[in-house]
Amino acid sequence: MNPIKERSKSLENNFLPQKKMYPKSYNKAKTSPYTKTRVILMNGTEFESAWFMHQFARHCNEPEICSALAVVRRQEQQQQKRISCLKPLNESILETTVAYEQLAIDLTACLARYDKDENNVKALNFALLEDFDHLYRYANLLKMDKNLDADMLVGKFTEIMPGRPTVAEHRYPADDLKPHMVAKNADLYSKLVASTITAAEQQTMNYYMNIAQWYKNDLGRKLYAEIAMIEEAHVSQYESLKDPKLSWLEQWVMHEYCECWLYYSAMQDESVPHIKKIWEEHFKMEVTHLKVAAKLLKKYEKKTFESVCGSGEFPRLLKLGGNKDYIRKVLAETVTLTADNTQKKPDYKDIKKIPDSHRFFDYQKYLSGDPEKNASHLVIEKAIKKLGQDYRYQDSEHPVKDLRNRKKDNVKIARTK
Repeated sequence: MNPIKERSKSLENNFLPQKKMYPKSYNKAKTSPYTKTRVILMNGTEFESAWFMHQFARHCNEPEICSALAVVRRQEQQQQKRISCLKPLNESILETTVAYEQLAIDLTACLARYDKDENNVKALNFALLEDFDHLYRYANLLKMDKNLDADMLVGKFTEIMPGRPTVAEHRYPADDLKPHMVAKNADLYSKLVASTITAAEQQTMNYYMNIAQWYKNDLGRKLYAEIAMIEEAHVSQYESLKDPKLSWLEQWVMHEYCECWLYYSAMQDESVPHIKKIWEEHFKMEVTHLKVAAKLLKKYEKKTFESVCGSGEFPRLLKLGGNKDYIRKVLAETVTLTADNTQKKPDYKDIKKIPDSHRFFDYQKYLSGDPEKNASHLVIEKAIKKLGQDYRYQDSEHPVKDLRNRKKDNVKIARTK
């Protein structure tokens, strides 16, 4: 499939009528968890696209380009509003949060398993263990507050147990930055990976930034606020992987191409007929948007679509699914890593191999103070007190010995020497 070669409508004929803006929501009790995660992913992709084009417009004084951005952006906003309404009225904030974290986990693992860019894979695996831990913390809050088992929400496709503990994830911000790829030399799939994961993590960050104050108790509000700061770190990490030397028009072409790839991937897997139709309609809209961006790139910069996207043929499509064995392997091998950007080459290092003077420890001491007073720890301690042990869903014992105790939350691993 090559989207640039697909037939498409004119840009002016791509607006959605108001009657299509409020679709039938999915059934939260019967719908596949991967339909729910696709909804979140495509919502975040459209959010990223809209804000990219707003920023582009604020840095552009060419009327023709600004006009095209305004029209495409309005259509992208229509898509985003339509997708967001697929979430049903009876799905709670916390139930939606479980889906957000399942997306973060399985999307990250799916992308990492097939990417050939070592820098990308390291970044994906590193953040994977942190989102994995977030699911565990939220699942315990869900069990305490709603008496709901999160394993039913994730369809038992994703295990729920500790990852790299959230208290260990608070790092000095500059340590989250990574070397960027050089787009002209990078594999197309690797470029799509960086674009996709940045949009997805940004959507999670935005959700937690705005939802924390709406939770109904203090512990939940504090937990959302704490984890939102980790999602900010993840966005900083992932966006740093992208090539900043691309022009605004080159970036626009890549944004539209990525949307085409994601919608086409979603079409292939979707099991809910009316949602599958939405993915198909949006894919066709994105083909038009891609052609508009490519035309402007050629006119104003004398660069071809192929200079950004190669032949344009889609690489391996994104197929969301379970990744239990892969996650267990990453856990066993890398749980004690932290990020280090103090040397010439940014990397991930075992907590025991960084010097005592490293800024990680100073930042931890200042930000976290007593880790046992952090919300991410308190939610587990309170769950243990109420339930007798923490809430988990795992197929076998935890691959990390220090994280097997279900009656005591570990606040030292990956955080202290």
